[in-house]
This record gives sequence, C-alpha cells and structure tokens, in this order.
Amino acid sequence: MPFVNVKVTRGPLTVEQKQQIIAGMTEVLYSVLNKKPETTYVVIEEHDTDNWGVGGESLTVRRARHSG
Repeated sequence: MPFVNVKVTRGPLTVEQKQQIIAGMTEVLYSVLNKKPETTYVVIEEHDTDNWGVGGESLTVRRARHSG
C-alpha cells in the first residue's frame, strides 16, 4: 500500500490541479513499481510560506526579497 505525501506552499492550487497531482503520482507508482492504483494513497499538504524555510529563512522572506 503506497503512501505519497506531497507538500506544497499555499497558493493558487485549484481542485483540478490537485486531481492532476493525485492522478500523476498514482500513475508513476503504477508504471515504475507496478503498484495498484486502488491501493495507492496520495495526500496533499498545503503549508503557509511562514512555516516553510530554506537557507535559514522562511519562504515569505525569500519571496519578498526576490519580488522587489
């Protein structure tokens, strides 16, 4: 029973895009590992950019610095 956890920052992610992610991850596990789609679980977690950091700073700070 494969379990895929996709973590993304909050933003303009539509229901259709989420469905594409779920379908795509399921297909990859089927085509690469021959895992059954009916037993493959995909969870999408959305996080605020204040709660996601890289290089010692939050993505909120990084994006603000690079946008201006």
